[in-house]
Amino acid sequence: MPRALLLFSEGLDSMLAGLLLRDQGVEVIAVRFITPFFGWHLKENPAPFENKIKELGFSKGLIKDITEEFLEILKNPKHGYGCLANPCIDCKILMLKLAKEMLAQVSADFIATGEVLGERPMSQNRQALELIEKESSTKGILLRPLSAKLLPETEVEKRGLVDRSRLLGIKGRKRTEQLRIAKEYGIKEIPTPAGGCLLTDPVIGQRTLEILKRGFPLTPDTVKLLVLGRHYIEENSWLVLGRNEEENKKIVAIANGKFPLFTLSEPAPILALIQGDVEEAKLFEVLVSRSKKARLALSEGKEVSPLKV
Repeated sequence: MPRALLLFSEGLDSMLAGLLLRDQGVEVIAVRFITPFFGWHLKENPAPFENKIKELGFSKGLIKDITEEFLEILKNPKHGYGCLANPCIDCKILMLKLAKEMLAQVSADFIATGEVLGERPMSQNRQALELIEKESSTKGILLRPLSAKLLPETEVEKRGLVDRSRLLGIKGRKRTEQLRIAKEYGIKEIPTPAGGCLLTDPVIGQRTLEILKRGFPLTPDTVKLLVLGRHYIEENSWLVLGRNEEENKKIVAIANGKFPLFTLSEPAPILALIQGDVEEAKLFEVLVSRSKKARLALSEGKEVSPLKV
């Protein structure tokens, strides 16, 4: 039985790509690459992912943290950024390179993705698809089932591992055909069409560009903080403040022992100093600005001062 390693984003396109192969008798192993910018929820709770793999009839699901490798391309992507800080082309090249390295480990014959010709203007136009295939060195072993009939025949098809006539020729940004096929498969919960990458979020994307511009360190720990809370970024300093109890707990878990943490004597947010040497007056100002209880305590003449935790 042929075996495919499917790049699985949990989106509709990758679901359908896997189902098309499954229905041809191909064993599908789905790999979900994650970083703090995408798929990170699976770190704490992989159960929904595992349930989805079983529901779709794939043989196995793998979750692989690629944060360190991803940060190297984020700092200086060869093919630039998308709408904000998203290095889409370089990201896909990285994922395919890593998938290629995994082929022998999982005894897979080829790689499959849910890419659709023309669906994303930067990374899924014909030129970009050819570039990604070339630079990831996956020519001949990379199959894009949803648009296969519009693309050159691959070695996967020539070898008879899949039947090209049963693959599709979808193109463009409309999802009409995907939704029709999803209905045929009985998929009731349709994922949103967005890629799910926080680097395309207006706030987090701009924040990331600012951090890159200032040369602040992007490490697995700092990027975990980058996607949380409210940030105060100045010339030589970078602070992150929790907006609620859940974020406070996450900030303490990530930063404790690695970055200085501060709070107030009254119940208040948690503040982490990621970079720089900030005066106590500034820490006090930031903490009070986001704490109603702290401001109330000040109005009543109570003493409120920053405390390390």
